[in-house]
Amino acid sequence: MRQLSFLALSLALLCGSGVVLAAGEQTQLIESINAYRSQVQRCDDRASEELTPLQPDARLVLPATGAGDLQGALARAGYPMVNVQAVSLSGPRDPQAAMQALKTSFCRVVLDPQYSEIGVSREGRDWRIVVARPLLGGHLKDSQSEGQGLLAEINRVRASARQCGGKPFAAAPPLSWNTALASLAEIHGRAMANGNFFSHLDADGRTPGDRAELAGYTGSPVGQNIAAALDRPSLVVDGWLASPGHCANLMNPQFSEMGAAYAVDPRSDAGIYWVGMFGGQ
Repeated sequence: MRQLSFLALSLALLCGSGVVLAAGEQTQLIESINAYRSQVQRCDDRASEELTPLQPDARLVLPATGAGDLQGALARAGYPMVNVQAVSLSGPRDPQAAMQALKTSFCRVVLDPQYSEIGVSREGRDWRIVVARPLLGGHLKDSQSEGQGLLAEINRVRASARQCGGKPFAAAPPLSWNTALASLAEIHGRAMANGNFFSHLDADGRTPGDRAELAGYTGSPVGQNIAAALDRPSLVVDGWLASPGHCANLMNPQFSEMGAAYAVDPRSDAGIYWVGMFGGQ
C-alpha cells in the first residue's frame, strides 16, 4: 500500500528571518511530537493509544519551501518508502508554536500509528514535517521466534532500575515464556493486521483481561503492550521504554511471565503489528 499525501497550513505570517532550522530546534520539535504521541490524546473526538516515538531520518529532511515531487525526492534520497505524509506550516516562530499548530490542525497525522520515522526542516517561518513508514526488512523470523526475541530484550531491560515517565522502578526478575499468552498475543496481532486497526481492545470491545479470561488463562494481573510499523524487537522495546504506560508494564514486578508475537498484512496501514501479553502467577 503506497500513500502519498501533502498537507498545508497557513498561519498569520509575520516577518521571517529566512534562517534555516537549527539542529537543536529540529530535535526539540521531534521530541515534542514524540512526547505528545507517548500519551493518550483526544483527536477529532477520538482517543489515541500510547504510541512509540518517531525516529529521525535525514533522508526525510526535505526543503521547507515548495511542495515539489514528494515521491521523487524520497526516491532520490534512497528512502524505501511505503507510506508518507508531509505537513507544511507557514507562520510558527519557534518549535513550541509549530507543535501547537500540529496539535490543532494535524493531530491525526502525528498520532497515526503507521508512521515510524520523521524529518523536520525550516526556513524562516516555513516548516516541513515529513512522517513515513519504510519497507519492512526481510530479516524477520517466524512470529513466535521473534516474540521470544522480544522477551529477551524485555528481560535485559528489567535487569536494571529505570524511570518510566518520572516514576522510579527497581530492577525486576526476568519473565518466563508462556505459550497461552503467546497465543493470545498472536491472535490479537493478527486481528489488528487483518482488520487494519490499532487498539488494546479487539473488534468486539474486549479488553486484554477479557480475552485472557475467555481463553482460560488464570494468572493475575494481566497487561498488554502493542506497537506497529517497527520490524525489530529491539526497536519495539526502545519504543515502549519511551512510553510511560508501556514502560511501566515492562518493569512491573507483579508480572512473572509473558508471550509475544507479531503479524504482518501488506494491505494494512502499518504493515506489521506487535503484541506483548504479560501475566502474573
